[in-house]
Amino acid sequence: MQCPPDFVAATIMAALGIVIGRRVGVRPKAHDDWTEYANQWLCNVGRPSVMKSPSMAAALAPLKRLQAEATKQHEFEMDGYGEEKQLHDMRAEAAQKKIKDALRKNPHASVERIELKEPLLPLLRRHLVNDATAEALLDICVENPQGVGVYRDELVSLLKSMDREGQEAARGFYLTGWNGNESYTVDRIGRGRNNRAEAVCLSLIGSTQPGRISEYLREAIADGAANDGLIQRFGLLIWPDISSEWVDVDKLPDADLAHAVFEVFRRLDAADPVTDWGAEIVLDHMGQPEEGVPPFVRLDDAALALFREWRGDWEAWLRSGELLPAVESHFAKYRKLVPSLALICHLADGGRGPVSAEAMVRALAWSEYLKSHALRAYGASMTTPLDRARVLLKKIHDGKLPVEPFALKKIYDAGWSLLTNREETAEAIAILIEHGYMSEVNESSNTDRVGRPREPRYLINPEALK
Repeated sequence: MQCPPDFVAATIMAALGIVIGRRVGVRPKAHDDWTEYANQWLCNVGRPSVMKSPSMAAALAPLKRLQAEATKQHEFEMDGYGEEKQLHDMRAEAAQKKIKDALRKNPHASVERIELKEPLLPLLRRHLVNDATAEALLDICVENPQGVGVYRDELVSLLKSMDREGQEAARGFYLTGWNGNESYTVDRIGRGRNNRAEAVCLSLIGSTQPGRISEYLREAIADGAANDGLIQRFGLLIWPDISSEWVDVDKLPDADLAHAVFEVFRRLDAADPVTDWGAEIVLDHMGQPEEGVPPFVRLDDAALALFREWRGDWEAWLRSGELLPAVESHFAKYRKLVPSLALICHLADGGRGPVSAEAMVRALAWSEYLKSHALRAYGASMTTPLDRARVLLKKIHDGKLPVEPFALKKIYDAGWSLLTNREETAEAIAILIEHGYMSEVNESSNTDRVGRPREPRYLINPEALK
């Protein structure tokens, strides 16, 4: 695909987090009951046409195949359920008729009530949801306490929809789902009362463009008082470089490798946390298994030492006062990110029992990689119009723009850094006009045709080329 491998790798990690879900937790301390789960929030950032969506689709293919198999199994179970339900209803009707006949003959007759066990409605295992309201997503979570994944191709559109007035409940629902360990109850007149999910565990994955994520982060940084940390929950925030080289690749996909990857997903999906992963059952104060609480694994001694060393340095950095509040909030959530990534690496490799040091090393390497991408994203969001003007002036000096009049589109279609859309380009041009480097051209004809004003055109001052 000639896309950055980052898009595939990060999506695979998020997909593994979905299939593991909330069935097992990881406790990063030796004795504490602090528990994190494998669900991840991912945002791949790249310009249009850099193959974000196709590469993510390839990485999600094993998960989609599991979903197809679960759907087929559910249809089979529903056929059996229909027959059992019909037979149950006939028995219930016959029993009721027998009681009515006895009471008709003798209103005071002693009748024996027959308790009939109604067959359970089969539930569909959901791995991925593409488009659902918060209310519908809650219903899905009720049926899938192990967790579900939400996939949105244009992620910022979803985030912006939750910024609108009246969407506070939806926003709160997603915020709750990031933790993976909290219940959620909705009481509505129209939908009834006590619609409760014992646990909401959401993985949120998608992609967006540099301009859109920069704008959203800029608003999050500026509105520090109102910022609730929604965007900061994207621990897998990926913004890779795009290679300037291209090679024509035309070969058959590696079917053996694709099958091996799918087998990892299938194994994780079918695993029993206690039997296959060696997880410990959570006991209540009476020493009995605590209902509704998933089992857990801890870190082995070497992994625990590595995590403690990393966290000591990390917490000191967070408290140094060097970071903006929004950026500090983002990196504070690595407390969940690192142990959950270690859990994913451990289980995907077939690990059992305590999380290994090897898995923790890889999780810590991921944290350093992700830190650099997060700093890039927040740094881009703090770019000023003057920074954009400097970039545009360099492009002028480098001869990247024509000497004849040109439109804004000529600039932002080039995809230059910091000049990726109409608004950013207009900001830069306004400053260069103010300082005499450019001018807006007044052309004799103001319209191409009746009712359609011509786009403004701009001319470089020849002095700026010297």
